Amino acid sequence: MINSPFRSSLPLYIGLRYANAKRRNGFIAFVSLFALVGMALGVFALIVVLSVMNGFDRELKERILRVVPHGFLTTEKPLENWPVLYDRVSTTEGLNAAAPFIEGKALISFGRTVKPVQIQGIDPEFEKDISAIEQHMLIGELAYLQPGEYGIVMGNLVARHLGLTIGDKISVTLPEVSVTPAGIFPRSKRFTLVGVFEVGAQVDQYLTLIHIRDAQKLLRRGETVDGLHLKFDDIYRAPAALSALGRSLGDGVKVKDWSQTQGSLFQAVKMEKTVVGLMLSIIIAVAAFNIITSLVMMVAEKRSDIAVLRTLGMTRYDIVQIFMVQGITLGLIGIVVGAIAGVLTAIWLPEIMAFIEAHTGLMVFDPSVYFVAYLPSQWRLDDTLMVCGLSTLIAILATIYPAYRASTIEPAEALRYDI
Repeated sequence: MINSPFRSSLPLYIGLRYANAKRRNGFIAFVSLFALVGMALGVFALIVVLSVMNGFDRELKERILRVVPHGFLTTEKPLENWPVLYDRVSTTEGLNAAAPFIEGKALISFGRTVKPVQIQGIDPEFEKDISAIEQHMLIGELAYLQPGEYGIVMGNLVARHLGLTIGDKISVTLPEVSVTPAGIFPRSKRFTLVGVFEVGAQVDQYLTLIHIRDAQKLLRRGETVDGLHLKFDDIYRAPAALSALGRSLGDGVKVKDWSQTQGSLFQAVKMEKTVVGLMLSIIIAVAAFNIITSLVMMVAEKRSDIAVLRTLGMTRYDIVQIFMVQGITLGLIGIVVGAIAGVLTAIWLPEIMAFIEAHTGLMVFDPSVYFVAYLPSQWRLDDTLMVCGLSTLIAILATIYPAYRASTIEPAEALRYDI
């Protein structure tokens, strides 16, 4: 009978010895190695891919929110005296700047090419404190937008689609009609291209800017504006700050933050991250099945050893512990190896890809096609802990059935054929 002060640690010792022992059956060793490599590969792939998805999410937020206001403040009716509202909101805690705007949809055409765009009427003096477009001008400046001159600034992808250069005259057509004695005609106005910007985000595909005075005439707003663009010192606190601001201003004022205007894009990125993570988890699931297979085969190989241990006084629970320790050790080695490799790769991935591109001439992302011309990566501790925790749980669950099967072996039955 086994009876010593180290009785409780004996299953741990035997389980670790089994995990490190040479296999009489080479196929069992191969399956065990395959399980370890599969677990390491699954953890590695999940950490790296989640880091890349985090990097793309960060790039999108930084690029889009450089030019998209953090908040929009509008009223039920066109805002006639916007400086009064401007003075009321300027004292809001965390608010950096505010600027008037007018917004509308239009078709712009040059030659035979037509493209739908979003028209924004802005005051360049105020807007420069809201948007970083001024710092991303390829040609021209926002200051070239002067009232009455009908100049227009647009994203580079819009200009490229139409084949425009500075000074070209384009036609801006509104989804409205004018009734004249000669008939019904769409409302249209000629503008001159005075600037092109490139932010490296979706706004390059649809955003066009004109002076707010020209927008008032084009969109028939009179002396009114649609509302105010707002910029806060912290984009992530902007939704809460805007909600509080809306309550303080009363029912006649509506507020909308960047998460509502751009939320569908970021939700799509988050959903893609979740789906990719679930699909890559299949690798870990396959590794878990290999752990089950190797343990079942190990139990069959160690039937006589199990019988001897049982006759020496070990309980069914001790046998369960032995084989669970063996399987969990196998899984943990793979998880640790995969986690270390995954974290190092995720942290240095942009540099690794830059090195490969520099020495092979291959280009992962063509800058003429994609907004992001490199492979971004943002390693996060919480993602790594989640992956490692989930993998450990799967490894533990994978050991339960083989360990239970081992505990059901009867000593007399197992030893009958060895006598």
